[in-house]
Amino acid sequence: MTIISSCERETELAGARLASELKPGSVVALYGGLGAGKTAFVRGMAEGLGIKAEVSSPTFTVVNEYPGRTPLFHFDMYRLSGPDELYGIGWDDYLDRGGVCAVEWSETVDAVFGRDTVRVRIERMSDADRRITIEGIDDQNTCT
Repeated sequence: MTIISSCERETELAGARLASELKPGSVVALYGGLGAGKTAFVRGMAEGLGIKAEVSSPTFTVVNEYPGRTPLFHFDMYRLSGPDELYGIGWDDYLDRGGVCAVEWSETVDAVFGRDTVRVRIERMSDADRRITIEGIDDQNTCT
């Protein structure tokens, strides 16, 4: 499924709609360049999960945890060199905690994701416009 977003708020709303389709234990791998809108999408996911906290990029902390009825674990792999470092910060433990894992810069750790991972690719088309491609969610139940 492809969504065209014309502003940051539309990117957040796309994330919120996706979050409504996720279950505890879901993994969302986000791909896209610097400034593509990955964090805005995750901010929307938090909104869709009913999380009221202010969501920010975990670039320097590697993972931010947001409690809620379904917690959100927001990872940023930009500074990691590969899957070994992801396992080193407790990836398996996060998967077992029953939250949703959103992983920015997933290119770095793509090998750890299973077949049921939802993949979100965000492409900058202009300063404002984004093409958001979501794979791994049944097209009948998504944010069209």
